[in-house]
Amino acid sequence: MRGRTPQGPEIVRGLEGEPQARQRLERILETVAGRLSVSAAAAHLGITPQRVHMLRELALQGAVDALAPQPLGRPSKSAASEQEQIDALRRDIERLQRELAASKLREEIALVLPRRPRRGEKKRRTDAPS
Repeated sequence: MRGRTPQGPEIVRGLEGEPQARQRLERILETVAGRLSVSAAAAHLGITPQRVHMLRELALQGAVDALAPQPLGRPSKSAASEQEQIDALRRDIERLQRELAASKLREEIALVLPRRPRRGEKKRRTDAPS
């Protein structure tokens, strides 16, 4: 066989992460590779064999999820632009509500106050001559 010899579970030692998590992953990979029994891995890690089975399933499921096909290219900006559109629409709603309230207030004032004559219009007398 040419080239480098393949690394086994020891490859985990070069990864970033907490030492306990790396140690657990290395032991789980040793059980998957058949180098270590589940009960021996449990004894080495100080946990029950049931917990080793659970951790192994979680680790393998995480690997499957991480290796699932991803869409190519950059993620679309639609999520951000949708939020921007929602924010802009909310601002428009608030502005229109303020304008509506001001318009209603102007209407109420116009109904309460006496009518002023417009330019070129003669004043009307409201009281009858006595």
